[in-house]
Amino acid sequence: MAGQLSATGIFGTRRAEGRGATADWMSGLCPRLWDVPLHRLSLPGSHDTMTYCLNRGSPVSRTQSRLLHFLSKAVPCITQPVVLKWSVTQTLDVSEQLAAGVRYLDLRVAHEPGGSRRNLHFVHMVYTTALVEDTLTEISEWLQQHPREVLVVACRNFEGLGEDLHEYLVTCIKNIFGAALCPRGEVPTLRQLWARGQQVLLSYEDEATVARHPELWPGIPYWWGDQVKSQALIRYLETMKSCGRPGGLFVAGTNLTESLGYILAHPAQSLAKLTLPALPALSAWVREQSPGPGPSCTNIIAGDFIGADTFVTDVIGLNQKLLRG
Repeated sequence: MAGQLSATGIFGTRRAEGRGATADWMSGLCPRLWDVPLHRLSLPGSHDTMTYCLNRGSPVSRTQSRLLHFLSKAVPCITQPVVLKWSVTQTLDVSEQLAAGVRYLDLRVAHEPGGSRRNLHFVHMVYTTALVEDTLTEISEWLQQHPREVLVVACRNFEGLGEDLHEYLVTCIKNIFGAALCPRGEVPTLRQLWARGQQVLLSYEDEATVARHPELWPGIPYWWGDQVKSQALIRYLETMKSCGRPGGLFVAGTNLTESLGYILAHPAQSLAKLTLPALPALSAWVREQSPGPGPSCTNIIAGDFIGADTFVTDVIGLNQKLLRG
């Protein structure tokens, strides 16, 4: 297929495809790419990173529609399994996603109603069993084992968080990542981050909290198409590209999205059944993209069901185009 690239071509030495290549792919990049700012590289990301551990006994998120809340109370034995099928976007856990090469994590933080005051979870229609503090610790421990890999971590949503919980969360972030956090400023290169011993750019989608903490970066734009068909999503992404890329880090989301009406009309389906047949078309679009400074260039590309196809290596492979010319 035209435009398809091998990820191995961007490494300074030829390496076999597999977990070793993807777990440490940044450290193995061609040295010519070490001085390219992160917003001009191609980085693979996972959309709704934490949905592999949704709690089957969880209530429906407070942000969902009145109709869904009514159905979950009236017929929970029917509603709950359907909601779960349409909420799961990932099957690999966070360490497995990182080992697969993911370098952008989409963390939707929430405080579950009735939960312990300091126990923060993640959310996507329902809440996760995983706690935020435990997950951030797992990410930090993975990074310690891979000291030349760099992550863009996006904390988003913040359902049920007031100022006190924002401050608690930021304290956890600082305590867990410590000196590995890169303070906001100009988007750094890999060489700069390695020299400083920094591995995490943490985007935080609450402006007031960001203003109080220089360790946090503002929210990263996410191109979300809100489409159920792959061709409609691709048209949306092409329209966004035609308007020009943002100046800094940004995400192009290749995730399909269903409405409640669609779910109710297709109760026997699931997000996986919707997404997996669409992956070839979405992968073909990914392989046609190019990172760099141009107005139509891409940066972070996020997807669902990491590991189901060649998405991660396709996104990494786009960096080879930066070596031309």
